[in-house]
Amino acid sequence: MQRIRNNELTIQAPIHSGFGPRTTALEALGGEDLRGKVAIVTGGYSGLGLETARVLAESGATVIIPARTPEKARASVSRIPGAELETMDLLDPASIDAFAQRFLNSNRPLHILINSAGIMASPLARDKRGFESQFATNHLGHFQLTARLWPALTKAKGARVVSVSSRGHRISGIDFNDPNFEIREYDKWKAYGQSKTANALFAIELDKKGISYGIRAFSVHPGTIVTDLSRNLSDEEMRAMGAMDENGKRVLNEYNEEFKTIEEGAATIVWCAVNKQLDGMGGVYCENVDIARAVPADSPQPPGVRPWATNPEFAEQLWELSEDLIGVKFPV
Repeated sequence: MQRIRNNELTIQAPIHSGFGPRTTALEALGGEDLRGKVAIVTGGYSGLGLETARVLAESGATVIIPARTPEKARASVSRIPGAELETMDLLDPASIDAFAQRFLNSNRPLHILINSAGIMASPLARDKRGFESQFATNHLGHFQLTARLWPALTKAKGARVVSVSSRGHRISGIDFNDPNFEIREYDKWKAYGQSKTANALFAIELDKKGISYGIRAFSVHPGTIVTDLSRNLSDEEMRAMGAMDENGKRVLNEYNEEFKTIEEGAATIVWCAVNKQLDGMGGVYCENVDIARAVPADSPQPPGVRPWATNPEFAEQLWELSEDLIGVKFPV
């Protein structure tokens, strides 16, 4: 699939980066010196977010990590050089606004925004506005955060926004008539798939609107990694995924193109956030430290991005829906 954005062509096809599934986040950095750069990493206190934040900070960036419960995150964040721990709950719009305003009050530019925090296959729950929790946390909360941080992103005069999506997007597109499962029966996996498709579509429209401000956006499938994201899955579900050993410990029993270590899982996130190979590009879904292939809806193979997650009309429709739902408009 090809999209023309303000006279720039972005192709949803591999660029043959020279990296691959075994690349680590440090390698994907491409030797970039990030001194003077400022990054915000949601979910930066555990799992992929923690590794991403660590690599960015050790490469010189100032990294801000918002957490719903800072006290629980303090020990892990303390291992990241110079990291700033903040308070923010993606299910609480007032908390999002307060965090963003505190950052704006610092008068700093924001060069890197990594929307990494998320939940997966959780029981039906709703945020304070009544929105289904996976859609609210994984998409709407980050949509609002990005909108509020827009002045700092434009101030950077060259920023990147990375939305952590998932191969789970292939489970479901967006149900624009019932995104919050108010009519249809709740299915935890369809809700997760919908939220991950939303992450991919958000990057497409954000890139379209941000390019004239020097803001480029990407979505990422990091791979399958055993982290706290799987906390809502039963032992039976983990065993079926090959993610539990004979002693009942939740670990991957093998590593392949899909199953990765945390260092490998964070690689595509870091690559999209800083690597010069992507200069002048954006609005694409990436995996295995490269731009992913666009594949048909009925593709039997897991890799690649499905058409409902790359459709620019769907991206525009989701943008309008999101602004209407949360009552927040992007200043573009």
